Amino acid sequence: MVLGGSLTSEGYVKRAIDTLTEGGHLYELDGAKWFRATALGDEKDRVVVRENGTPTYFASDLGYLLSKFERGFDRALYVFGADHHGYIARLKAAAQGLGLDPERIEFQLVQFAVLFRGGEKIQMSTRSGQFVTLRELREDVGNDAARFFYVMRGNDQHLDFDLDLAKSKSNENPVYYVQYAHARICSVFRQLEEKGWTYNRSAADAARARLVEQGESDVLNALMRYPEVIESAALNRAPQLVASYLRELSAEFHSFYNTHPILVPDEELRQARLGLCKATRQVLANGLELLGVSAPEAM
Repeated sequence: MVLGGSLTSEGYVKRAIDTLTEGGHLYELDGAKWFRATALGDEKDRVVVRENGTPTYFASDLGYLLSKFERGFDRALYVFGADHHGYIARLKAAAQGLGLDPERIEFQLVQFAVLFRGGEKIQMSTRSGQFVTLRELREDVGNDAARFFYVMRGNDQHLDFDLDLAKSKSNENPVYYVQYAHARICSVFRQLEEKGWTYNRSAADAARARLVEQGESDVLNALMRYPEVIESAALNRAPQLVASYLRELSAEFHSFYNTHPILVPDEELRQARLGLCKATRQVLANGLELLGVSAPEAM
Protein backbone atom coordinates (compact mmCIF):
# COMPACT_ATOMS: atom_id res chain seq x y z
CA MET A 1 0.00 0.00 0.00
CA VAL A 2 1.44 3.37 -0.97
CA LEU A 3 0.89 6.02 1.70
CA GLY A 4 2.63 8.89 -0.03
CA GLY A 5 5.71 9.69 -2.08
CA SER A 6 7.62 6.56 -3.08
CA LEU A 7 7.50 4.81 0.32
CA THR A 8 5.23 1.91 1.14
CA SER A 9 3.73 1.40 4.59
CA GLU A 10 6.54 -1.04 5.33
CA GLY A 11 9.01 1.61 4.23
CA TYR A 12 7.62 4.12 6.71
CA VAL A 13 7.74 1.55 9.51
CA LYS A 14 11.41 0.87 8.75
CA ARG A 15 12.19 4.59 8.62
CA ALA A 16 10.41 5.13 11.95
CA ILE A 17 12.37 2.32 13.61
CA ASP A 18 15.64 3.63 12.14
CA THR A 19 14.84 7.13 13.42
CA LEU A 20 14.20 5.85 16.94
CA THR A 21 17.39 3.81 16.80
CA GLU A 22 19.46 6.80 15.68
CA GLY A 23 17.96 8.89 18.46
CA GLY A 24 18.86 6.34 21.11
CA HIS A 25 15.22 5.60 21.93
CA LEU A 26 15.39 1.82 21.36
CA TYR A 27 16.99 -0.93 23.44
CA GLU A 28 17.08 -4.71 23.21
CA LEU A 29 15.67 -7.05 25.83
CA ASP A 30 15.02 -10.79 25.53
CA GLY A 31 15.69 -10.61 21.81
CA ALA A 32 13.07 -7.91 21.17
CA LYS A 33 13.52 -4.21 20.44
CA TRP A 34 11.79 -1.87 22.89
CA PHE A 35 10.90 1.80 22.63
CA ARG A 36 11.98 3.67 25.75
CA ALA A 37 8.60 5.38 25.99
CA THR A 38 8.68 5.95 29.76
CA ALA A 39 11.44 8.49 29.27
CA LEU A 40 9.05 10.49 27.10
CA GLY A 41 5.96 10.44 29.31
CA ASP A 42 4.34 7.05 28.62
CA GLU A 43 3.39 4.68 31.44
CA LYS A 44 5.56 1.82 30.16
CA ASP A 45 8.03 0.93 27.43
CA ARG A 46 6.66 -0.59 24.21
CA VAL A 47 7.85 -3.49 22.08
CA VAL A 48 8.56 -2.34 18.53
CA VAL A 49 10.11 -5.49 17.02
CA ARG A 50 9.35 -8.98 18.38
CA GLU A 51 11.96 -11.65 19.08
CA ASN A 52 11.28 -13.21 15.67
CA GLY A 53 12.04 -9.92 13.89
CA THR A 54 8.40 -9.09 13.13
CA PRO A 55 7.31 -5.46 13.76
CA THR A 56 4.47 -5.04 16.25
CA TYR A 57 1.21 -3.16 15.72
CA PHE A 58 2.78 -0.27 17.59
CA ALA A 59 5.55 -0.17 14.98
CA SER A 60 2.82 0.26 12.34
CA ASP A 61 1.45 3.15 14.41
CA LEU A 62 4.90 4.72 14.35
CA GLY A 63 5.17 4.39 10.58
CA TYR A 64 1.68 5.79 10.04
CA LEU A 65 2.36 8.76 12.32
CA LEU A 66 5.60 9.54 10.50
CA SER A 67 3.89 9.27 7.12
CA LYS A 68 1.22 11.79 8.08
CA PHE A 69 3.71 14.59 8.55
CA GLU A 70 6.06 13.57 5.75
CA ARG A 71 3.10 13.84 3.40
CA GLY A 72 2.84 17.50 4.35
CA PHE A 73 -0.03 17.62 6.83
CA ASP A 74 0.14 20.30 9.52
CA ARG A 75 -1.86 18.35 12.07
CA ALA A 76 -2.70 14.71 12.77
CA LEU A 77 -6.18 14.02 14.10
CA TYR A 78 -6.87 10.68 15.77
CA VAL A 79 -10.37 9.51 16.67
CA PHE A 80 -10.35 6.82 19.36
CA GLY A 81 -12.94 5.02 21.42
CA ALA A 82 -12.98 6.18 25.03
CA ASP A 83 -11.46 2.86 26.09
CA HIS A 84 -8.33 3.67 24.06
CA HIS A 85 -7.37 6.82 25.98
CA GLY A 86 -4.06 5.15 26.87
CA TYR A 87 -2.94 5.62 23.27
CA ILE A 88 -2.67 9.38 23.79
CA ALA A 89 0.47 9.26 25.97
CA ARG A 90 1.84 6.46 23.77
CA LEU A 91 1.57 8.45 20.54
CA LYS A 92 2.74 11.67 22.17
CA ALA A 93 5.89 9.83 23.28
CA ALA A 94 6.23 8.34 19.79
CA ALA A 95 6.06 11.81 18.24
CA GLN A 96 8.85 13.07 20.47
CA GLY A 97 10.99 10.05 19.66
CA LEU A 98 10.46 10.63 15.93
CA GLY A 99 11.41 14.29 16.24
CA LEU A 100 7.84 15.52 15.68
CA ASP A 101 5.95 18.15 17.66
CA PRO A 102 3.44 16.37 19.97
CA GLU A 103 1.31 19.51 20.01
CA ARG A 104 0.53 18.93 16.35
CA ILE A 105 -1.30 15.71 17.25
CA GLU A 106 -4.94 16.03 18.27
CA PHE A 107 -7.07 13.33 19.87
CA GLN A 108 -10.85 12.97 19.96
CA LEU A 109 -12.26 10.31 22.29
CA VAL A 110 -15.66 8.95 21.31
CA GLN A 111 -18.04 7.55 23.91
CA PHE A 112 -20.20 4.50 23.33
CA ALA A 113 -23.70 4.54 21.87
CA VAL A 114 -26.49 2.57 23.51
CA LEU A 115 -29.35 1.37 21.32
CA PHE A 116 -32.95 1.19 22.53
CA ARG A 117 -35.96 -0.45 20.91
CA GLY A 118 -39.43 -0.46 22.44
CA GLY A 119 -38.01 1.30 25.48
CA GLU A 120 -35.65 -1.60 26.15
CA LYS A 121 -31.87 -1.47 25.89
CA ILE A 122 -30.42 -3.74 23.21
CA GLN A 123 -27.80 -5.89 24.88
CA MET A 124 -24.46 -5.93 23.09
CA SER A 125 -21.12 -7.49 23.93
CA THR A 126 -18.09 -7.72 21.66
CA ARG A 127 -16.75 -10.52 23.84
CA SER A 128 -19.79 -12.70 23.23
CA GLY A 129 -20.15 -11.54 19.62
CA GLN A 130 -23.47 -9.74 20.18
CA PHE A 131 -23.46 -6.36 18.50
CA VAL A 132 -25.23 -4.20 15.92
CA THR A 133 -23.08 -2.96 13.07
CA LEU A 134 -23.34 0.58 11.73
CA ARG A 135 -24.49 -0.88 8.41
CA GLU A 136 -27.35 -2.68 10.17
CA LEU A 137 -28.26 0.53 11.98
CA ARG A 138 -28.38 2.47 8.71
CA GLU A 139 -30.53 -0.21 7.10
CA ASP A 140 -32.90 -0.04 10.06
CA VAL A 141 -33.38 3.72 10.51
CA GLY A 142 -31.91 5.14 7.27
CA ASN A 143 -28.77 7.15 6.58
CA ASP A 144 -30.26 10.52 7.52
CA ALA A 145 -31.45 9.50 10.97
CA ALA A 146 -28.26 7.56 11.72
CA ARG A 147 -26.06 10.52 10.87
CA PHE A 148 -28.17 13.18 12.55
CA PHE A 149 -28.63 11.23 15.78
CA TYR A 150 -24.90 10.57 16.04
CA VAL A 151 -23.96 14.24 15.66
CA MET A 152 -26.54 15.47 18.17
CA ARG A 153 -24.12 14.62 20.99
CA GLY A 154 -20.51 15.62 21.51
CA ASN A 155 -17.80 12.98 21.28
CA ASP A 156 -17.41 13.01 25.04
CA GLN A 157 -21.10 12.35 25.69
CA HIS A 158 -22.85 8.99 25.77
CA LEU A 159 -25.55 8.56 23.13
CA ASP A 160 -28.85 6.82 23.85
CA PHE A 161 -30.07 5.97 20.34
CA ASP A 162 -33.82 5.36 20.28
CA LEU A 163 -34.50 3.31 17.14
CA ASP A 164 -38.25 3.81 17.32
CA LEU A 165 -37.89 7.58 17.62
CA ALA A 166 -35.42 7.70 14.73
CA LYS A 167 -37.99 6.05 12.44
CA SER A 168 -41.01 8.02 13.62
CA LYS A 169 -42.62 10.79 11.58
CA SER A 170 -43.29 13.18 14.44
CA ASN A 171 -42.00 16.44 15.84
CA GLU A 172 -40.22 14.46 18.57
CA ASN A 173 -37.92 13.01 15.92
CA PRO A 174 -35.25 15.73 15.53
CA VAL A 175 -34.15 14.85 11.98
CA TYR A 176 -37.76 14.63 10.78
CA TYR A 177 -38.50 17.96 12.48
CA VAL A 178 -35.66 19.72 10.62
CA GLN A 179 -36.31 18.06 7.28
CA TYR A 180 -40.02 18.86 7.55
CA ALA A 181 -39.22 22.55 7.97
CA HIS A 182 -37.31 22.47 4.68
CA ALA A 183 -40.07 20.51 2.93
CA ARG A 184 -42.68 22.89 4.29
CA ILE A 185 -40.94 25.86 2.71
CA CYS A 186 -40.68 24.03 -0.62
CA SER A 187 -44.43 23.44 -0.40
CA VAL A 188 -45.01 27.17 0.08
CA PHE A 189 -43.23 27.93 -3.19
CA ARG A 190 -45.19 25.22 -5.00
CA GLN A 191 -48.42 26.80 -3.73
CA LEU A 192 -47.12 30.19 -4.87
CA GLU A 193 -46.73 28.87 -8.40
CA GLU A 194 -50.16 27.24 -8.34
CA LYS A 195 -51.68 30.63 -7.51
CA GLY A 196 -49.95 32.16 -10.51
CA TRP A 197 -47.74 34.36 -8.34
CA THR A 198 -43.96 34.68 -8.47
CA TYR A 199 -41.18 35.43 -6.04
CA ASN A 200 -39.11 38.56 -6.64
CA ARG A 201 -35.91 38.78 -4.62
CA SER A 202 -35.43 42.50 -5.21
CA ALA A 203 -38.96 43.15 -4.02
CA ALA A 204 -38.41 40.92 -1.00
CA ASP A 205 -35.24 42.80 -0.06
CA ALA A 206 -36.95 46.15 -0.52
CA ALA A 207 -39.86 45.07 1.71
CA ARG A 208 -37.72 43.68 4.52
CA ALA A 209 -38.85 46.47 6.83
CA ARG A 210 -42.33 44.89 6.81
CA LEU A 211 -40.99 41.99 8.89
CA VAL A 212 -41.91 43.42 12.28
CA GLU A 213 -43.81 40.58 13.94
CA GLN A 214 -42.13 38.71 16.80
CA GLY A 215 -42.16 35.41 14.91
CA GLU A 216 -40.46 37.03 11.93
CA SER A 217 -37.82 38.63 14.14
CA ASP A 218 -37.14 35.30 15.85
CA VAL A 219 -36.44 33.62 12.51
CA LEU A 220 -34.25 36.51 11.35
CA ASN A 221 -32.21 36.44 14.55
CA ALA A 222 -31.72 32.68 14.20
CA LEU A 223 -30.58 33.08 10.59
CA MET A 224 -28.00 35.71 11.54
CA ARG A 225 -26.40 33.26 13.99
CA TYR A 226 -25.58 30.72 11.28
CA PRO A 227 -22.03 31.92 10.34
CA GLU A 228 -21.08 32.11 14.00
CA VAL A 229 -22.35 28.58 14.66
CA ILE A 230 -20.46 27.12 11.69
CA GLU A 231 -17.22 28.79 12.73
CA SER A 232 -17.56 27.59 16.32
CA ALA A 233 -18.39 24.04 15.20
CA ALA A 234 -15.32 23.93 12.96
CA LEU A 235 -12.90 25.38 15.51
CA ASN A 236 -14.10 23.11 18.29
CA ARG A 237 -14.61 19.92 16.23
CA ALA A 238 -18.21 20.07 17.38
CA PRO A 239 -20.75 19.15 14.66
CA GLN A 240 -23.38 18.82 17.39
CA LEU A 241 -23.53 22.63 17.40
CA VAL A 242 -24.79 22.54 13.81
CA ALA A 243 -27.40 19.88 14.61
CA SER A 244 -28.60 21.84 17.64
CA TYR A 245 -28.76 25.06 15.64
CA LEU A 246 -30.81 23.45 12.86
CA ARG A 247 -33.32 22.23 15.42
CA GLU A 248 -33.59 25.73 16.91
CA LEU A 249 -34.00 27.38 13.50
CA SER A 250 -36.65 24.81 12.55
CA ALA A 251 -38.52 25.50 15.77
CA GLU A 252 -38.53 29.23 15.06
CA PHE A 253 -39.72 28.68 11.50
CA HIS A 254 -42.48 26.23 12.44
CA SER A 255 -43.71 28.72 15.03
CA PHE A 256 -43.67 31.54 12.48
CA TYR A 257 -45.40 29.39 9.86
CA ASN A 258 -48.17 28.36 12.24
CA THR A 259 -48.99 31.93 13.29
CA HIS A 260 -48.33 34.07 10.19
CA PRO A 261 -49.82 33.36 6.73
CA ILE A 262 -47.23 33.71 4.00
CA LEU A 263 -49.19 33.85 0.76
CA VAL A 264 -51.17 36.94 1.71
CA PRO A 265 -52.92 39.32 -0.78
CA ASP A 266 -50.62 42.18 0.29
CA GLU A 267 -47.83 41.68 -2.29
CA GLU A 268 -45.21 43.68 -0.43
CA LEU A 269 -45.71 41.68 2.77
CA ARG A 270 -45.94 38.46 0.78
CA GLN A 271 -42.60 39.11 -0.90
CA ALA A 272 -40.97 39.97 2.43
CA ARG A 273 -42.17 36.74 4.02
CA LEU A 274 -41.21 34.71 0.97
CA GLY A 275 -37.71 36.18 1.22
CA LEU A 276 -37.59 35.06 4.83
CA CYS A 277 -38.69 31.57 3.78
CA LYS A 278 -36.14 31.47 0.98
CA ALA A 279 -33.28 32.36 3.32
CA THR A 280 -34.45 29.80 5.88
CA ARG A 281 -34.65 27.06 3.26
CA GLN A 282 -31.11 27.85 2.08
CA VAL A 283 -29.62 27.75 5.57
CA LEU A 284 -31.44 24.52 6.42
CA ALA A 285 -30.21 22.91 3.20
CA ASN A 286 -26.64 24.10 3.78
CA GLY A 287 -26.59 22.90 7.38
CA LEU A 288 -28.04 19.50 6.53
CA GLU A 289 -25.54 19.08 3.72
CA LEU A 290 -22.67 19.74 6.13
CA LEU A 291 -23.97 16.88 8.28
CA GLY A 292 -24.43 14.57 5.30
CA VAL A 293 -28.21 14.60 5.70
CA SER A 294 -30.65 15.11 2.83
CA ALA A 295 -33.00 18.07 2.52
CA PRO A 296 -36.22 16.65 0.99
CA GLU A 297 -38.58 18.94 -0.90
CA ALA A 298 -41.66 16.91 0.05
CA MET A 299 -42.51 14.64 2.98
